[in-house]
Amino acid sequence: MLTADKVTELFCLADDFCKFFDKMTAKYTLKSENKRPYHRDSTMSKAEIMLIMILFHDSGYRCLKHFYLEKVCKHLRGLFPKVVSYNRFVELERDVAI
Repeated sequence: MLTADKVTELFCLADDFCKFFDKMTAKYTLKSENKRPYHRDSTMSKAEIMLIMILFHDSGYRCLKHFYLEKVCKHLRGLFPKVVSYNRFVELERDVAI
């Protein structure tokens, strides 16, 4: 059973990793000048999305949709205040998964 303190500790680790990884990928990737930027940023950070994926793989759930809707949206709402819909989460998940 994960406590709120353990989830917070995992979030800090994921956030540190995301900051380092974004800095390194920005350093070594080519910039496209004709790409139109998306009109707004996501309300969930990459670290939050990564943490939800870590919690899913650590849980006993087999289906991400059921885990997200039952566990994250209902029981972990205090730890994730800006939860997006499941469809939007799946879209944002692509940015985190390499």
